Amino acid sequence: PASFVCQGVIDFLVSQHPVAQILRDHVIFKIVPMLNPDGVYLGNYRCSLMGFDLNRHWQDPSPWAHPTLHAVKQLIVQMNQDPKVSLEFYIDVHAHSTMLNGFMYGNVFEEEERVQRQAVFPRLLCQNAPDFSLSNTSFNRDVVKAGTGRRFLGGLLDDTSYCYTLEVSFYSYMTAGSTAPVPYTEETYMKLGRNVARTFLDYYKLNNLIKDDRPTHIQRKDIEVDRDTTDRERKSHGVSTVTGGSFTLHCLQKPHISSAIKTYFRISQTYNREVAGIHGLIIRASWSSVIVWWL
Repeated sequence: PASFVCQGVIDFLVSQHPVAQILRDHVIFKIVPMLNPDGVYLGNYRCSLMGFDLNRHWQDPSPWAHPTLHAVKQLIVQMNQDPKVSLEFYIDVHAHSTMLNGFMYGNVFEEEERVQRQAVFPRLLCQNAPDFSLSNTSFNRDVVKAGTGRRFLGGLLDDTSYCYTLEVSFYSYMTAGSTAPVPYTEETYMKLGRNVARTFLDYYKLNNLIKDDRPTHIQRKDIEVDRDTTDRERKSHGVSTVTGGSFTLHCLQKPHISSAIKTYFRISQTYNREVAGIHGLIIRASWSSVIVWWL
C-alpha cells in the first residue's frame, strides 16, 4: 500500500494539473520511493533481506546492514547542518495491518505551540482525503518506537520541522457517515497519495494562485489526475524530470530501486549546489521517501 500511495504522490506532482504546476513553482520535492528494495523483492513488507525491521534502526544505522537508512540519514543530517536550508517536513509512509483508513502518527513536545503547529497538516489532509481519519491520528513517544524515523528525526531537527508517519490500512476505509468499510484498491491508495500532495497547496496558502474561473469548492474537488496524461509524462526508466518555475523536479519512480537510490543521491548532490540559499522542507516515506525544500 505504501508503494501505491507514493506512486500517487509522484503521478500527481509530474502531471499538468493546475495544483501540481503551482506546487512545482514553489516547492521542491525529493522522493525516495523505497528504502527496503531487497526485502520487498523477496516479498517482505517489513523486514530487509537480512531480517532487520529497518524502521527501528534510525538511531544508529549501519552502512553495511542498513545502507539505505544510513545514506538517507547522512543526507538529512547534512541538510540540517546547512544554515541556508530550513527543513520543514519529513513523512514516512507505511501500511497498517489492523486499523482502517489512512491516519498519521506524530511526536509529543513540551511546547504547546509546537504541538498545535504539528496538528495543522493532518487536519488539512483530513479535509482533502475522505479516507483519512483524524480520530485515528495520534501523537506519542512510545519507547518501542524510539528507533523509527519519525521519532529519531523529531528529536534531531529543530522546532520548525514536522515529522510524521502516514499509515494506511492494508484492508479498508470508512468515510464519514458510512456504515460499512470500503476495500482499498490500487487506485484509492494512489488517490490518497495525490491528496497528500494536494494538501501542501493548502498548507502554504497557495490556493489564490490557481488561475481558474470556477468556484473554489469545485476547484478543491478537482484533484483527480488525467491518468493517460500522467502515463505519457512518466519515463519508463530511472528518473523523470519536470521543469516548473525556478527549479526542476527529479523523481525516482521504478520499483527496482537498488541502482536508482545511487542515482538519487547523485542527483541530490548536484541539486543541492543549485539551490543554495533556499529554505527547505523535508518529507520521507517509509519504504517510500520524500524530501522537500520550500522555495
